[in-house]
Amino acid sequence: MLHFIPAWYQQNTWHENEQKWYVRRMHTEFDDTVKQIQLFHRNKVYPYRLLLLSFSPNLRHFLHRQGVYHAPYWSCFDGIQEVKRTKAVILSFHNMKWPAHTEFVYSPFVVTALLKGEKYAQVEFGEDGNPIEIDIYKNGILYRRNIYDDRGFVSATTIYRDGQPLYRDYLMENGVWKLRCFQDDGHVEVNPAWTGYRLAYQDKEQTRTFVSLRYDSMEQVIREVLSSYLELTQETDLFCAAMDGHHANLLREVLKDKKVILSFFEKRYDYETHGLDRDAVAMADCIVTDSREASKKIGESLGGAVRKITDISPYDTRVDFGISQQLKVQKILVPVDGLKEEDFGRIITVLGQYLMKNENARVHLFTRQAEYDRKDRLLEQVRMHLRSAGLIEAWGKKEERQGVSENLVDPADQIEARFFAEQCVDELSVSKCIREQRVILDMREAPTLYLQVMAVSAGIPLITGCETPFVEHGGNGRVIHSIDELPCALTYYLDSLSNWNDAMVYSYELGRKYTSEALINKWKEVMDYIG
Repeated sequence: MLHFIPAWYQQNTWHENEQKWYVRRMHTEFDDTVKQIQLFHRNKVYPYRLLLLSFSPNLRHFLHRQGVYHAPYWSCFDGIQEVKRTKAVILSFHNMKWPAHTEFVYSPFVVTALLKGEKYAQVEFGEDGNPIEIDIYKNGILYRRNIYDDRGFVSATTIYRDGQPLYRDYLMENGVWKLRCFQDDGHVEVNPAWTGYRLAYQDKEQTRTFVSLRYDSMEQVIREVLSSYLELTQETDLFCAAMDGHHANLLREVLKDKKVILSFFEKRYDYETHGLDRDAVAMADCIVTDSREASKKIGESLGGAVRKITDISPYDTRVDFGISQQLKVQKILVPVDGLKEEDFGRIITVLGQYLMKNENARVHLFTRQAEYDRKDRLLEQVRMHLRSAGLIEAWGKKEERQGVSENLVDPADQIEARFFAEQCVDELSVSKCIREQRVILDMREAPTLYLQVMAVSAGIPLITGCETPFVEHGGNGRVIHSIDELPCALTYYLDSLSNWNDAMVYSYELGRKYTSEALINKWKEVMDYIG
């Protein structure tokens, strides 16, 4: 059995990342564990299980969004709260108990309950339309917040005093509180009338008793329950833990006698800035990274302290050729997150000069940052650099301009925009954007892995400033060493459909190295090595 331990935490708390549907998502839900589970779930080559440490009342909705609804899992908080329900149910706030004569007022965002003309409660919904929270008020001040499990019951409730959180109760299915976590110092109390917690592993099921009625932190509670669960697992079981500072110390203690794989993913654990936790890394039998560059850097930092380090892309390639050749314009995608300001200005200038020669080309600046004004700020920078270079500033105008009447047309508005900002936070919007691009220009020091995999899958040529495993110079792209070489590289792919088609065919051949089957074989090598 392979146990995946994810790092799905909300701002370094033991809570999930579920949020209200109308709140802008500030991060992607995808990470290495999500993709690893998808890989094992769809290929069914090895028994696996999710081992979840966070409080996740909406786990079923999350798994459904990732296409792995039936993935087997063990939840630490389900064990603590002795939850036996497994299936999500349709829960309507209308079916909950409300005081007589409660009136509901519907807005585009929430449902407000009024009692005798005063605000009594506010119902919040998740991305799938399910109620996730109900805030209850007394005299206009927040008094209680109920958190609902997608299996149809109140999973936790937070009590407020003068509008400030006092403590949170974690409840059993019958509504009785099991744990009480206090806000001031974080200590946790166990209900003395209900001191047991439930463990289940394959055909083994036990109920154990907490060793104490008071703990200094929630982490101590999780450590005790997790340690008890691990006693039921087999000696041959493997544990693939997402490397994250929030649970590194905990896992270092409880997994010290287990066979452990540590998975590093992008910037989740910033070892380059803060250094590696050698004690945490020392427990690993193998380290898996998401790129060859990460494996090299970690290996150099550890100096041979870990027996095996290997890179396995969390993303598999699939043949999903885009539609750019069907469009009248030629879209050039330029990722800008992490791009140095001086390089950004130089790229905009060179591309602006190139647009003078190629009337069909359009530049799309790609960002995954979620700030509400991110697109406006990018286009403002574009206009500044175009103006400084003596180019047409209106090329970087906003896509929608307001305040100009039909009878008094601004001359600048007659110029078509040729620079656009693409803000893609989730993977679905990234995929939609990629399919329309004719070429991707990534001049950052470390091109994004996911973007490269998507480019290979879509058969889109890549122009980069450094060599990567997903770019073969002269094959599916070109590696240039100066921004001044951009016009020549763009001309190579945009002036000749023959060169573009050659790159698409090469992408298909290159992508065969990163198919699901190829990645599964790499995982088999890791597991055989440890086992």
